[in-house]
Amino acid sequence: MGRAGMQERTFSSWQRYGVSFGVADGVGGWVDSGVDPSLFAQTLMYHAHRYSQLGWAGEPEIDPTQEYEERERVEGWELTPYKCLECAYHGVLRERLVDAGSSTACLISLNASSGVLRSANLGDSGFLIIRSSSVIYRQPPQTHFFNCPYQLTKFPPNMVPSTHFADQPNRAAQYETKLRDGDIIIAFTDGLSDNVFTPDIVTICSFVARSGGSEDAQAQMMANRIVEYARVCMRERKKMSPFSREALREGLYYRGGVRS
Repeated sequence: MGRAGMQERTFSSWQRYGVSFGVADGVGGWVDSGVDPSLFAQTLMYHAHRYSQLGWAGEPEIDPTQEYEERERVEGWELTPYKCLECAYHGVLRERLVDAGSSTACLISLNASSGVLRSANLGDSGFLIIRSSSVIYRQPPQTHFFNCPYQLTKFPPNMVPSTHFADQPNRAAQYETKLRDGDIIIAFTDGLSDNVFTPDIVTICSFVARSGGSEDAQAQMMANRIVEYARVCMRERKKMSPFSREALREGLYYRGGVRS
């Protein structure tokens, strides 16, 4: 399948002593086969949410003063973003209501006790970490070639898999780092990365942070402003966009934003 776009789905869930969240972007090329591209991505995020609620963001916390029998009764297990992605994908494969589809995916967990961020990313969705108005990490995209990202796929019974791209969860890139107080994590699909340059995202976040307010209010305002700006860039037909810049590197001409 070709480009993944216009079918974004998200999830967020509280884990034991942490939080997990993610984004998925259904591959629009399935429309030509009569398949709703959003259904695969939506179901993938549904199962990611379901599994993450049962897992810990890190090692299960056990009280060492308890008796052995009491410690053995601690429920749940450590669920890494990679394991969550793997479980969610197999959940989609078992879904009878999802006949076919493909999606990129990026899952992230934050351990509230240790401050550790872990991620699993497959395709050209991703995330970035902003610290003190600077990007300290940005997830590199995974692509087979220009405009064709890695993608999880489910094939209908009558389709020959060899004619389409299909990647397994074990191809996901994994990352781990320890966060600091005040770090900003932005998860995105190519609907953002194709239209908005990274320095513009940093500028928006810095401007909102200077305006004051609670952390929750600032986080929501940052998200709102970034989406609003992405929509403006999407409709721009004359200026250079991240997507058009990458196209030029491949010897292709494409001007302006990418419509969602």
